[in-house]
Amino acid sequence: MTLSLAQMEEARRALDAPLFADLSGDVGVSFEFFPPKTEKMDAQLWDAIQTLAPLGPRFVSVTYGAGGSTRERTHSTVARIQRETPLSAAAHLTCVEASRDEIDTVAEEYWAAGVRHIVALRGDPPVMGEKFAAHPQGYANAADLVAGLKRLHPFEISVAAYPEMHPDSGTQAADLDNLKRKLDAGASRAITQFFFTPDCFFRFRDAAAAAGIGAEIVPGILPVSNVAQTRKFAGLCGAEIPGWMDRLFEGLDDHPAARQLVAATLAAEMCRKLYAGGVRNFHFYTLNRAELAYAICHLLGLRPVASVREQAA
Repeated sequence: MTLSLAQMEEARRALDAPLFADLSGDVGVSFEFFPPKTEKMDAQLWDAIQTLAPLGPRFVSVTYGAGGSTRERTHSTVARIQRETPLSAAAHLTCVEASRDEIDTVAEEYWAAGVRHIVALRGDPPVMGEKFAAHPQGYANAADLVAGLKRLHPFEISVAAYPEMHPDSGTQAADLDNLKRKLDAGASRAITQFFFTPDCFFRFRDAAAAAGIGAEIVPGILPVSNVAQTRKFAGLCGAEIPGWMDRLFEGLDDHPAARQLVAATLAAEMCRKLYAGGVRNFHFYTLNRAELAYAICHLLGLRPVASVREQAA
């Protein structure tokens, strides 16, 4: 019997070791949340925080709406995490529609609240599709913001990176040059926009190294809980959803539990391949839900170290 190449490849899979067998749990994780709008959403957020906190994340971050639209809610959420949990809270801060003085005031309020970590971003225009325009008295871009924050206090600063290139960048070289400016201005690490194939991250990591970027680059992982929402997010940031991935979610709109299982399987498999490629730190975009991120962390070998109350004691 003669097997085709495809058949031999399929046969090889039958003999592969289990993907997640006996992983040591030697990974670091961080989680991203967004500030809640309602009491119900607030309860959901704190349930997610309570569930994920025992995994011992390096930090948790809270997003900041376009044009400062969630400024108060972001500050309240970050301050409460910092005050009521043992977690290290990182606050997102953007340049959009705010002067330097206004941004500096927000940063000072974070410092006073005990927040020592900022995720510094240029930010998206408040109206979708519009071109970004810096405030006349504001920070021109994320690199400028990083430098300004460092002048205020010795913040730990994370910035964004784009494996598939930021939509406003003309070339990958220009995109990497912008990333390098942000890191040279004082940022400690870059967290990537989400992506859906491991080779996308590996190619970007290699290109960054070739461009002289030596800082930590942490892959941002988005477990797909809502396919339509993910398509919208991907369109805004230039991320590509592979055709095979789209097809895997077909017919699951009315089957949320099955959709969750598929989403967890795909994201976990990608994380395992990233791990095989040397990645040891992961940043999860949780959308304020814990189940998928918790499941993936468990498969990667992480186990709860203590309850939030025990950690705080």
